[in-house]
Amino acid sequence: MTALRVSGVALAGLLLSSVVAFAGPKVVNGPGADPQCFKPWTEKTKYLQWDKKPGPYRIAVVNGFVGNTWRIQMIKTAKAYSEQPGVKENIKDFKVVSTGTDVAAQLGAIEDFINQGYDAIITLAVSPEGFDRVIRLADKNNVVIVPFDNILDTDKVMQVNEDQKEMGRMSAKWLLDKMGKKEGKVLEVRGLPGNSVDRDRHLGFREVMEAPGNKFQIVEVVGNWDDGTAQKATADAIAVHGHFDGVFTQGGSTGSVRAMMDAKHPFVPMAGEGENGYRKLIAQHTKDGLQGLSYGQSAGLVAIATKAAISALQGNPMPQLISIPIPVATSDTLKDGVNYWSNLTDNFFTPNDFPPCGVTITATEIMAKDEKNTQ
Repeated sequence: MTALRVSGVALAGLLLSSVVAFAGPKVVNGPGADPQCFKPWTEKTKYLQWDKKPGPYRIAVVNGFVGNTWRIQMIKTAKAYSEQPGVKENIKDFKVVSTGTDVAAQLGAIEDFINQGYDAIITLAVSPEGFDRVIRLADKNNVVIVPFDNILDTDKVMQVNEDQKEMGRMSAKWLLDKMGKKEGKVLEVRGLPGNSVDRDRHLGFREVMEAPGNKFQIVEVVGNWDDGTAQKATADAIAVHGHFDGVFTQGGSTGSVRAMMDAKHPFVPMAGEGENGYRKLIAQHTKDGLQGLSYGQSAGLVAIATKAAISALQGNPMPQLISIPIPVATSDTLKDGVNYWSNLTDNFFTPNDFPPCGVTITATEIMAKDEKNTQ
């Protein structure tokens, strides 16, 4: 009986030590690797370090929603980056899947990749919540999970993003400056409901627009970050509400401009995303009175997330939340062939160059990739 008890204790100790060995990343002191590229969100951002793994690595991209051109370009960008010199040598296997808008389906796909022995999982989360279980599973298996764009409400994983609230704030500040007044009617075309990006841009926008002293009537519609959806939503809003003094479109910005043109609505200050079509329309109609701000949530964030995952797998200290600068163009700064392309399609997202990271994914590279494994 005693011998059995001792063996049981020993076995429990072995099991415990195996769990502790892979209990997730350690919190360490900075600075981290490549600080020009992997910039911490604030001076209070903590640093994480995973146990070093030998490469090359098995990496999966688990996307959720795939129903707009940004997501399709993101998938193509992920594939293009994984094949670039200096990157492909670190990758043994690279998979891309899209699971739709169901959180359970996305969590199930992530769990499957962990169980298959993948080393890192890049994910564009369907929801900012509900990932605790797969994070614990990843920690037990020394797997690096890197949410980007739609990030999670947790500090337990490394994440990559641009400051979404600041995008909303800068759009509102720019509109206020161009409208030159503190009251009127403004159209807000939101993104995909339930996502942290949509939520944070909305909160930043409202924070400025609804500040004391402002008396704007804000009409809110859903555009799903999609040109067709945003165009219909904008057209319907104009039909119901008549004239707007300014427009903020989270995505599908080309569609919003077209709806206003179709309705013969006078051009008003508009803040929107980095779609090539939107920037082409601004450039074409600046002389007609279209004042436009175009910020860029780059589909190339997937490349920075992949680069960060590889760095973490190599055992480097990494910021828990990595901040990517927001690229911005306006009516005054647009230049064909530099920050928009008159010879490319409307649905191409323009910012795909990250000089501090040494990462550039050209339009030619992106367009050459297929959309397989996106469903």
